[in-house]
Amino acid sequence: MQGTIMYAPGDVRVEERPDPVIVHDTDAIVRLTATCVCGSDLWPYRGIEPVDHQPMGHEYVGVVEEIGADVRNVRVGDFVIGSFMASDNTCEVCLGGYQSRCVHGEFAGAGGAQSELLRVPLADGTLVATPGMPDADLVPSLLAASDVLGTGWFGAVAAQTGPGKTVAVVGDGAVGLLAVLAAKHLGAERIIAMSRHESRQELAREFGATDIVSERGEDGVARIKSLTGGFGAHSVIEAVGTQESMMQAIRATRPGGHVGYVGVSHGVELPGEELFFSGVHFHGGPAPVRRFLPELIDLIWNRVIDPGKVFDLTLPLSEAAEGYRAMDQRRAIKVLLQP
Repeated sequence: MQGTIMYAPGDVRVEERPDPVIVHDTDAIVRLTATCVCGSDLWPYRGIEPVDHQPMGHEYVGVVEEIGADVRNVRVGDFVIGSFMASDNTCEVCLGGYQSRCVHGEFAGAGGAQSELLRVPLADGTLVATPGMPDADLVPSLLAASDVLGTGWFGAVAAQTGPGKTVAVVGDGAVGLLAVLAAKHLGAERIIAMSRHESRQELAREFGATDIVSERGEDGVARIKSLTGGFGAHSVIEAVGTQESMMQAIRATRPGGHVGYVGVSHGVELPGEELFFSGVHFHGGPAPVRRFLPELIDLIWNRVIDPGKVFDLTLPLSEAAEGYRAMDQRRAIKVLLQP
């Protein structure tokens, strides 16, 4: 099969790789219909995380081609979506709604989902089948559910988004934009998207943003305070993972409010005294996407939401390197790859 390998920072190649095979009786092999480049893939691409001949990609949808002897919940021929984290969905942690921290969990993208085929571990607990074969125009939205939609949704839930709330979203990548969509669906009264980029601002408004704040850092905090009577937002979703974005989120939240953080943290250190006196609730981490998949698939299947709009560039898998360049240079919000 063809698959994407990151040899080193900035060096992405699509080359022939061995076809995956069933290793454990709980595995499934999925022939991918669509995959994509994630914002988190840019950390190693930019040299912020180490990388050395790494198979890339962890977002995927496709058709089950083969199953292990113990797989019961999906069948060959099913169109499926899975989380970036494989989970058994039966342990106490999974049953508590945190499948991304399953006691038997493993990274579902370890085999590299930017490819033609993918071995998915713990298939019964990881994969969710759609009601049938989806129309082609639904595939991007279903792909979004594999990570960025589920992550944005978790950010909104962790931030206790709901009716009557003012919500601020720090970050205008795919996760941040879909956190706006989630906040709108969850009933937020006012949604403030923090963005400096016109195309992303337009999509944020389409997804439900009522206000746009282009300032960052302390200026961004001051602007949110000015929009909320000096108090700050009830709910703030942090979708970047840097020191500046995390502190911006905490400081933009009113006392008693909630921060939902879903940006993968890099070099973030929280000042304990400031956090102590902020009076904010703080929750997040790797999103338990599997918890939300059935609901998200239903909303997409019935065309209630259209998260696939975050994909503003579609390329063949063979041009994955251009997809990385486009996202690194902010020429694209999110790149869909077609195997």
